[in-house]
Parts: sequence; C-alpha cells; structure tokens
Amino acid sequence: MAFAAHYELFRGLRKPLFFMQQKPIRAVLFDLDGTLLNTIDDLAASVNHALAAQRFAQRTVDEVRRMVGNGVGRLVARAVPDGTPHHVVEQTLALFRAHYVAHCTERTRPYDGIDELLATLQSRGVAMAIVSNKLQAGVTELRQRFFAHAVHVAVGEREGVARKPHPAMVRVALAELGVEADDALYVGDSEVDVATARAAGVRCAAVLWGFRDEACLRKHGATQLVDSPMQIADIVARSQSSS
Repeated sequence: MAFAAHYELFRGLRKPLFFMQQKPIRAVLFDLDGTLLNTIDDLAASVNHALAAQRFAQRTVDEVRRMVGNGVGRLVARAVPDGTPHHVVEQTLALFRAHYVAHCTERTRPYDGIDELLATLQSRGVAMAIVSNKLQAGVTELRQRFFAHAVHVAVGEREGVARKPHPAMVRVALAELGVEADDALYVGDSEVDVATARAAGVRCAAVLWGFRDEACLRKHGATQLVDSPMQIADIVARSQSSS
C-alpha cells in the first residue's frame, strides 16, 4: 500500500512538470512607441502644438517621455496644468489628435536593428502584431509607412476595446493572428507593457532602448530584459529549438 501511494504521488507530480514546459514562440506582439519606433519627438511636437494653442506652458521632450504609455488621453491630461477644467482638457486633446495624425511621421524612425529583427522573424515564419495605446489612426499610418512588409496586424486605441494594461488589445491581436496566448511573446518598453503581458498571460521581454530605464522596469516586475533587438530573435530561436 505504501509503495502504491508513493507511486501515485510520483505520477501526479510528473504531469504538472510536463505541462509547465513552454511552447515554442509562434508570434511576437510589439508595443510601438519606445519599442519599434522612436516617436518621442513627434509626440512632443504635437503636445506642444496643443498646449501653445491653449496658451499653456510648453513641455520638454523628457517630460513628455515620462508621460507616455497610457494612451493620448492620459498624455494630454498630464501635460496640461494641474486643475485644468475637464472641457479644456478635452479641447486640448482634440488639438493634439488632429496635429499628431497629420504629423506623426515627420521625425519618427525605427530604432537601430528593428528592421533586421523583423526580417529575421519573418524568415522564420513568426507572425507579428503591433499592440499600442496610440490612436488607431496613428498606429495604422505608422505600420503602413514603416512595417507593412512584415507586420500585418495593428491594434491601437479603438472604441469598445480597453487600453493596456487591460489584456483586451492583446486578445484582439492574438485572435487576428490566430494564435494562443502561450504561443506568443510580448515585447515592450514600459511598466504598462509588463503589466499588460502579465494580465494577458503571455511571455514578456522588456527592452532597454525605450522610454523607461532598467530600474523602472525591474521595479514593476520585468524579469527578461534585452538591450538589442536581435536578442528578441534569440529568445524566439531558443524557444523553438527547445520544444
């Protein structure tokens, strides 16, 4: 009886260990601002255009960098002076939106190594998507301009889909790609991205070339950090070779 009991316990322990093995990565979901693209100059220009129109003080690029990550509504709300009435914030947001959609590609460029990364992932049959709290119109424009050859799904701020860190945007992207959460890797540069990956149940790689530093990312739970784009390709390759 004792042997049988121990045998059943041993059999019960083996299953969880087996199912804990991670599946190969079949899809990579990217944040946009601070991850694929250095958008900060165009964002700051549109923020300051809107602030100037309202005769508010201008913001520095570093100030804007610290404000991004939770969507343009929160960006503008943080940029205007404390105590600004809600209707004035909404007016300022409308000014920002109009300017940014028209000027979002003027100084924006992919980070060094991103094009090589996307080409490598594409050659390995890895599906890719953008998941961003940026306006859908801006996400669509930037994907088309810079990444249309490799990235075919782009999910931005849209009606009826909760923004990151809620997992809804990730779930939309996964559904459009036709993959499950445990088939995917989420790549981002901020505490919002770390929380989004956790909420969606996907693996996460946090990049060190974006809008947040290592201390901030680790403070918010990032455990896998990369300092060059091709390290992401290495993560994908290792997951595929170990399966």
